[in-house]
Amino acid sequence: MQTHSASKSMFDPALLKPAVIDSFRKLSPKTQWRNPVMFVVFIGSIMTTLLLIPAAQGHGEAPFGFILAIALWLWFTVLFANFAEAMAEGRSKAQAASLRAAKQNVVAKKLSAPRRDAKVSVIDGASLRKGDVVLVEAGDVIPVDGEVVEGVASVDESAITGESAPVIRESGGDFSSVTGGTRVLSDWIVVKITANPGETFLDRMIAMVEGAKRQKTPNEIALTILLVALTIVFLVVTVTLLPFSMFSVGVAHVGHPISITVLVALLVCLIPTTIGGLLSAIGVAGMSRMMGANVIATSGRAVEAAGDVDVLLLDKTGTITLGNRQASTFIPAAGVSEEALADAAQLASLADETPEGRSVVVLAKQRFNLRQRELQGHEAVFIPFSATTRMSGVDFGGRQIRKGAIDAIRRHVQEQGGVFPEAVLRTVEEVARRGSTPLLVCEANRVLGVIELKDIVKGGIKERFAELRQMGIKTIMITGDNPLTAAAIAAEAGVDDFLAEATPENKLELIRSHQARGMLVAMTGDGTNDAPALAQADVAVAMNTGTQAAKEAGNMVDLDSNPTKLIEIVEIGKQMLMTRGSLTTFSIANDVAKYFAIIPAAFAATYPQLGALNVMGLSSPNSAILSAVIFNALVIVALIPLALKGVSYRAQAAAQLLRNNLLIYGLGGIAVPFVGIKLIDMALTLLGWV
Repeated sequence: MQTHSASKSMFDPALLKPAVIDSFRKLSPKTQWRNPVMFVVFIGSIMTTLLLIPAAQGHGEAPFGFILAIALWLWFTVLFANFAEAMAEGRSKAQAASLRAAKQNVVAKKLSAPRRDAKVSVIDGASLRKGDVVLVEAGDVIPVDGEVVEGVASVDESAITGESAPVIRESGGDFSSVTGGTRVLSDWIVVKITANPGETFLDRMIAMVEGAKRQKTPNEIALTILLVALTIVFLVVTVTLLPFSMFSVGVAHVGHPISITVLVALLVCLIPTTIGGLLSAIGVAGMSRMMGANVIATSGRAVEAAGDVDVLLLDKTGTITLGNRQASTFIPAAGVSEEALADAAQLASLADETPEGRSVVVLAKQRFNLRQRELQGHEAVFIPFSATTRMSGVDFGGRQIRKGAIDAIRRHVQEQGGVFPEAVLRTVEEVARRGSTPLLVCEANRVLGVIELKDIVKGGIKERFAELRQMGIKTIMITGDNPLTAAAIAAEAGVDDFLAEATPENKLELIRSHQARGMLVAMTGDGTNDAPALAQADVAVAMNTGTQAAKEAGNMVDLDSNPTKLIEIVEIGKQMLMTRGSLTTFSIANDVAKYFAIIPAAFAATYPQLGALNVMGLSSPNSAILSAVIFNALVIVALIPLALKGVSYRAQAAAQLLRNNLLIYGLGGIAVPFVGIKLIDMALTLLGWV
């Protein structure tokens, strides 16, 4: 369905090579400074590299080979942290490139007035400005974003959405917005330009998905501050260890002071380098996964807010229900059998290609096995539905069958000299009170009965709402139906609450009331009347088929225009937060194990008594230090796929999530370094490299 590069393999060669190059390009103080934790590792890499100069001349503070190994592994750590970020950015840039390919510089048929019969002048599309009016006919490419002010046409938007099926764009209503770069397949439309070149929706989308331009979110900023604080604490502690070591050796006249190389290694191992190296990649990858779902997020802030949502406002039609009402019951009039009504209703619907018409045919087949109707020999004449008559039907074999709205059928029956039964009128009222739509069927001047069209709740939607409830998210259905109908559908769908007969003011008030209680609110919308509520919501998903006002008010745009996507968006946002939390837990837990590896080794020469803390049984101080540095680098490499893909998402309460995090990533973060460092130490000893 999607044409974007989110479907590429994580280590696709097209992404891998640029990421490797970018890893080296990011080796500049200006770039490294953006990540304070990795900046410390970067400075440490430079220091150990400079210490190689005196070591090469035979008077270094430690053996040349040891310093060289530490320096190489520190540079490796920095490069792979850069690589993780570059991979995430590369996926976003590839997605942006696929969107950029949709941009075309085309000729435009500029009109002197906003109507088709106005004077036409052919100009370069790049010279169009906001407010200009153009004519776009079958085969033409829409030059710039705009609103349809006249006409109706089918438009191919596959270059933008990835959907091959054309969509209808027409003046007025919520389907009047058109995007530059899409192609008109049939008919014609007059479009009023709503953006200057360079300011189009496609231009904004490209800027949105460029990972390099992503701003840090509040949560990410808070976590960065925590990591910086931890880094400063360990930096101060490490710096003060050198004079303490020198003092101890001077007083006891035993042992050797700790070397700067060892102090640098100690600092790098104790600060949270794992999450520091992957933090930026996690944020960029979150936006990339959103784009993989064909949703453009205007910022990482919107993705993050999606993960913290407390309340979901969902439109009924197309989200909770199928969007097209389906025939559910045949209710015959007095003296008419249900099968006779079904037979006539099916005959009147055979040429009706609307979802409602097809559902009537299907229901008659299911209830009475009415199928394979043969009308050719009867010279059947099908009467198509028209907005004027509000009826459709068929004439054949002397029979005149009509199906339509109550007032249309009543008028038709009375014009034919018939009498409209009061009992049928009461049936119609009962159907309407249930929230269903009544369709009447008549033959000549006799009313045969009522077809009840009902909103069909989507399969599996109730289970999805149960999952959201388990996550602590409240679901509210928004509908224009009366309260009785809304309550029935809400109960069937399993939502927590509903807002009936909703107006733009009602939606806005509802959002503000929840936000006043400290909740984050998400909603979808596609019409201009949704714009105020979208602007107020914390996560506002506008449909790509919607109006320009809705898209500008939202902080996300769903290219598929699927209202149920809001549930998936929340899951992606939660997955990003879960990934960040899991890796942060793992990173901090890592340090606990590294204390036991590197502290005894670092001070073994100064304080021989610390050898009792060598619980891992590492072969030598140098081997212990080098093993910890190597593990510190390799764990970032091992976690890059998890940072880019995200942890597996499961709907669960926050308390359960915290317990799982501590159990899996907390205990795992403590256990893995013990095993990893010991294995690396054994390998170094076996190879004789220490």
